[in-house]
Amino acid sequence: MDYRKFLGKVESAVLPYFGGASVDAPSRRLRVSTPPAPGWWRFEVQGRTATAREPAGPEGLDGLPLVRGHLWGTRLVREGAVAEPVNLLPEEEPPRFSPVRARRWHDGSLVFEEVEFEGEAEGTARLMMEEGRTLAEVKAVPASLRAAFGYAVLEGASRALGIRFSPVEVRGQVLSVSEGGHPEAEARLRALASEREAHVRAVEARLLALEAQRQRVEQTARLDAELARLRTRPRHQERQAHGATRVERVLESAGARLLDTRRLGSERLEVTFGFMGERFISIVEADTLQVVDAGICLAGSDRQVNLESLPSVIREAIEDDVLVITRHD
Repeated sequence: MDYRKFLGKVESAVLPYFGGASVDAPSRRLRVSTPPAPGWWRFEVQGRTATAREPAGPEGLDGLPLVRGHLWGTRLVREGAVAEPVNLLPEEEPPRFSPVRARRWHDGSLVFEEVEFEGEAEGTARLMMEEGRTLAEVKAVPASLRAAFGYAVLEGASRALGIRFSPVEVRGQVLSVSEGGHPEAEARLRALASEREAHVRAVEARLLALEAQRQRVEQTARLDAELARLRTRPRHQERQAHGATRVERVLESAGARLLDTRRLGSERLEVTFGFMGERFISIVEADTLQVVDAGICLAGSDRQVNLESLPSVIREAIEDDVLVITRHD
């Protein structure tokens, strides 16, 4: 095969662009030459590079997995109280708690398809929310709608208390919140804040212990470390150039997606990645990708995992309803 002819071949494809440096075709990920606004675009594809040429209508959705649920903000709440971001919602915002259809795109993201016809339950849920009431006595309400209602109650309590939450942190309690209302929501958020404060205290205690240990290190050892750092300085630019590619490869193998990296000195990286519809921020050793601060509560066991194994730890915490996110923007 003449690969020069293959690389020079130009194709046209209609794809959904969600933002970032890449766009996903059915069989491969393409680099976007000039990022357009999120939406459906007709791309000109040459090799592994895609260039947006003009807006287009949705194509290729019919054969993709169908996901149904109810809308909470920009998330689709489906069975199991799972609240996933849904991409490319219409410009005219659908009514709160609307029943929607979405499709699972090739990269695992949800892309909006249409708003479905409402029943009586959606209107009742909106009325209960407006009047500050609960769904405790309301019958024939689908589980996904009850969960979306619970998330909305938690969102209101979050604004009032100033306590942030991610859906995966409260998924196990969201149905009880839909029936218990604001008191139940505030209790869950205060418990979450207490867990985070306990984590911070534990981290501070470990840092104090490490600092005390460092102060006992002999002056010669400190000089040796400084000499080693100076010897590795010429390689800094090379490590920085290849670091992001290596991190992206490791995260992709674990089912996660790299969003951003930031170097913290010469030895550590701040890694921001997406996984299971959420955004996580972790600090790792630049050379080994050993986790320093997972960004979630691991009860002091952060250094027992690395960046490749961290997504599976997060998945287990989500499935067990024990996830507590400790690092936010």
